[in-house]
Amino acid sequence: MTTFLLGAAAFILGTVTLGLVRILRGPGNADRMLAAQLLGTGGVAALLLLGVATGVGAVSEVGLLLALLAAFGSVAFVTGGGRSSDASAADTRGAARSEPE
Repeated sequence: MTTFLLGAAAFILGTVTLGLVRILRGPGNADRMLAAQLLGTGGVAALLLLGVATGVGAVSEVGLLLALLAAFGSVAFVTGGGRSSDASAADTRGAARSEPE
């Protein structure tokens, strides 16, 4: 059973590695944030599998801490971290339209 759990953890880490490509080449901030969430979720899954396979409880606790940090990262993005470039672009477009001719 340990071999299966370690193999599953390696497979998850491989798929997360492919998700890193989206973070680097994502067309927008939302795509990058979703890829970062994938990274966090996959990291949590891999750490929990490794914790169960090796019997080390501290690895599972690190995985749960990573899940908590990923949730805070999403909240920070939604509340204002991802709007900065979009808001400035909307302000410049709105200012150009509101000028009288």
